[in-house]
Amino acid sequence: MLDFLKWKKKDKKPREKKGFFRELLNDILFALVAVTIIRGLFIEAYAIPTGSMENSMLIGDHLFVSKLHYGARTPRTLIQFPLAHQTFWGIKVGGKEIPSYSDAVQLPTYRLPGLRSVRRGEPVVFNYPPELNFPVDIKTFYVKRCMAVPGDTLELRNKQIYIDGEAVENPPNMQTSYFVETATGVHKRTMQQVGITDFSPRDPRGNAVSGRTRHSEKPGFVIHASADRAAELAKVNTVNNVTEIFYEKGGDRQAFPEYTGYLSGHLTGYRPTTRFGWSTDNFGPLVMPEEDMTIPLTQKNIDLYRTIIEHYEENDNVVIDGSTVSIDGEVITEYTFKQGYYYMIGDNRHNSEDSRSWGFVPANHIVGKPLFIFWSVDRTDPEAGFFSRIRFNRIFDLIR
Repeated sequence: MLDFLKWKKKDKKPREKKGFFRELLNDILFALVAVTIIRGLFIEAYAIPTGSMENSMLIGDHLFVSKLHYGARTPRTLIQFPLAHQTFWGIKVGGKEIPSYSDAVQLPTYRLPGLRSVRRGEPVVFNYPPELNFPVDIKTFYVKRCMAVPGDTLELRNKQIYIDGEAVENPPNMQTSYFVETATGVHKRTMQQVGITDFSPRDPRGNAVSGRTRHSEKPGFVIHASADRAAELAKVNTVNNVTEIFYEKGGDRQAFPEYTGYLSGHLTGYRPTTRFGWSTDNFGPLVMPEEDMTIPLTQKNIDLYRTIIEHYEENDNVVIDGSTVSIDGEVITEYTFKQGYYYMIGDNRHNSEDSRSWGFVPANHIVGKPLFIFWSVDRTDPEAGFFSRIRFNRIFDLIR
């Protein structure tokens, strides 16, 4: 009588076994989706390609970068190939690299809540702002130290940074350039013992050679090093003197916004009307725009913030003619910023392409905070063997 209460089991068909290649394809797709989510929202690997942050970060250091600290960005470029950035790993067809993305679909970018905001004095990974031929999230990754945040007034006097009139602490092991006076040069082995790898001119064997430079009428060469290592090199018996190099205002080492020599048509270079005369060691004061801050559009302000108004704030039909600025056909006499801006400088002060050359870093270009080094390979000595190149002492070092 209670048969109707019994659950009638349906005949189960045996699950069809997937083939090997189908299983492999499913595993690969799952891995790509998982890696894409992890890289986009949580953490991503990054390699140091240049010496602009020595000695804090060296060429060949591989870092993990946190997206959680400042909040991950939602993707702007929807069509991208996973694990490839800009191009397919340098693969060329007909002499041209193959793009790994399509800009046919561009979405608005939002930042998810983060643990905190960017702090002054810490290293930051960001997209290179002047690269206008790429969408924001496809631009080249850079890593520099944030030296000013939105609302700060920054000034540089003889390499010393001042924020709102007060001197700030310099980065640990900060490097700059020195002229080494010597008639005979210095052997590569001696340079390695001192810990200096960034110098010029050099001969094909890697030795520092003596020659005429624009820094002195005396024979010698130029190094990029910390003060301690420069002092050690000065003790070498073939070295007569080591002198720190400074660039004065109005000198031959111009800074933003007047220095545009290396910027090409697809970047943000322009010729300002105002004469600033700033150099890479002496410039400012310069106010960092913050969100909703309003400025009058004087000629000086136009020259300082033109790149922001014209390229970084997604304004429509910007026309700047001398002291006249119009947006979408309407002439304006003041401007309100839509986001905050940062100033990034490399620790290797005289061998770094940074904000002193191209200006501000918009908030929507911020990628993440470097955490620690997970792998490091010394690429400065091509004659060294594989294991001798590995910097075991740097693995798992925290980034400061």
